[in-house]
Amino acid sequence: MTVDTYRPRRSVLYIPASNDKALAKLASFACDAIIIDLEDAVLPADKPAARDKIAGILAGPERRCEMVVRINPLASEWGADDLLAVAGAEPDGILLPKIGTPRDILEAGDLLDDNFAPDSVKLWAMVETPKALLNIGAIAELGRDPVSRLACFVAGTNDLVKSTGILATSDRRYLMPWLMQLVLAARAGGLDVIDGVANDFRDLDALARECAEAAAMGFDGKSLIHPNQIEPANRAFSPSPERLAAARAIRDAFARPENAGKSVIAMDGRMVERLHLAEAEKLLAKAAAVRA
Repeated sequence: MTVDTYRPRRSVLYIPASNDKALAKLASFACDAIIIDLEDAVLPADKPAARDKIAGILAGPERRCEMVVRINPLASEWGADDLLAVAGAEPDGILLPKIGTPRDILEAGDLLDDNFAPDSVKLWAMVETPKALLNIGAIAELGRDPVSRLACFVAGTNDLVKSTGILATSDRRYLMPWLMQLVLAARAGGLDVIDGVANDFRDLDALARECAEAAAMGFDGKSLIHPNQIEPANRAFSPSPERLAAARAIRDAFARPENAGKSVIAMDGRMVERLHLAEAEKLLAKAAAVRA
């Protein structure tokens, strides 16, 4: 994603489409994005009714944050109907679960195109299966083609643990290689990438540690299951004062007349290149977007 189109996704809160109490508070949540969930959080018997509520939810008060809907897998009995109904309500994004290959993204995009969904409706993809991880490079390449609509990856860490049988430790040591692989693929495809959920919503210290680690790994934000997790996520994925000060110093140094046209300058005993200037400008733009 370019600096000009940067959209903060530090905190991405799941809300079940069947949870009327939580839905009534949508406008009060200080998260960057909300995922209205039609999949795991909704019982099979309730799925059609939950789907029917989406248009009303999205037509509510003016959207304060990005609104995304997670549908059921397209291969399920609800998936195709979910996709078309949700697309008609024009959310900012549709989150596809259980993807495995690029074809899963392309088929969803074709359905949206065939039913005249506006280009503003983007596709997000849950990476939660071994097959998806094995194909992640090819899937991420779709991010370079606007026609695909693909904008963001979301790590499905609980499903990855379940499907692989790895031990779920508090430090996520066995997940780390796959999470780093996911970040690498997302960057290759120009996509945003969101870390998986922290299951114990009462342990905010553990959440803060996961958020700090995820930010250090290069994730853009954290998916959340409780409003109390929003503030720690926003804090962890916002540029620190120290990083902002360093970025401003680099920007200001290159702006000096004596450095005009230079590709490399000396600053505080180290060499600074224009790639560092680009990184600084991107960080400053992110900070401005967070404050807006």
